[in-house]
Parts: sequence; structure tokens; C-alpha cells
Amino acid sequence: MVAHLRTLEHEPTLTESNKLSLALENGSRIVSLPGTEGTIRGFSGAALIVEDEAARVADALYYAVRPMLAVSGGRLVLMSTPFGKRGHFFEAWQDGGDEWERIEIPATRCPRIAPAFLDEERRQMGDWWFRQEYLCEFVATTDQVFAYDLVMGALSDDVAPLFPVADTTNTTAIDTDVEPLFKAVP
Repeated sequence: MVAHLRTLEHEPTLTESNKLSLALENGSRIVSLPGTEGTIRGFSGAALIVEDEAARVADALYYAVRPMLAVSGGRLVLMSTPFGKRGHFFEAWQDGGDEWERIEIPATRCPRIAPAFLDEERRQMGDWWFRQEYLCEFVATTDQVFAYDLVMGALSDDVAPLFPVADTTNTTAIDTDVEPLFKAVP
């Protein structure tokens, strides 16, 4: 990261720099956080969280990171090539709604990658890997019993649940004696 900053026309002044973080003169910080759900908790107030290789990040880690943006109203960016039709990255891409901006650039649109190279990669990797790594396609996993589309097609809101759904309408109430602890700080 520091090496890249040194290539900028107007190199920012660092006030702190170590293996896991750096701070800039303007008050901005870049922090590398642990990659496990159990050790990432407790960090808050992030203005931007970038989850690299999001298709490979455990869902538990993703759901542990989201509350870090609750107070700051910061942004969450998921970057990845696909890795099957599963997980939070696939769900956000497929069903995330308008709150997600999706940018997809397959290798076939990148002028720096020769078509001959892509042809060789397809031969070497096989179609399943190639379509995900180079064409940005979510391909069904090879070890699943039923195809994703078949399972989703079998679901219906017209069928009553087999078991009763728990009532969670009163689980978020804040008692009046702790309410002052959650007021916004001026």
C-alpha cells in the first residue's frame, strides 16, 4: 500500500505506518482486519469496508462486519470473481436489490488479455473454473445434489410452513434505563 502511495503525483503524508494499518495526515486510516468472525468483532465507525475475494469469505465473517457500519453509515464494497451459486456474495449479486451497484467486466472485454491466452486458460482450467474466473459467471457447484434453479423453483409462499414461525416483533425494544446509552453523540 505504501509503495503505491509513493507513486501518486501528490503523495500523502503518513502519520502512522505498520504491517496492519496506516494513517494519513488528513485523519484517514486504512486498517487490515483479521479474516475470522471470532476475531474481527469490536471494530466500529468504519467509513468504508472493502471485502476482497468476497465469494470466498465465510458468511459468518460478512455478517460480523456489517454492524461496523451501523453508526457511521459507511459503505460496504464486495469485490470478487464468483465461486458457485452460494454465499453472501452470490445472494447480494443475485437478489440484493437496488442498494447494490454491480460492476461486471469479463476478461474477454479487457484489451490487455489476449484471446489466445484465454483459450489456453479454458483448456487448462476446464469450463467450470474458467467461466467463474474469467467470464464472471456464477456456476452451480460440482458437488450439489440438486441444481440451484430447481431448488429455488420448488419454493413457494403459497405453502404454509411445516413448523410455526417464531414471533420476533418485540425482540428489539430498548428499556428506558438503557436508552440514553444509545443516543447520538453530538
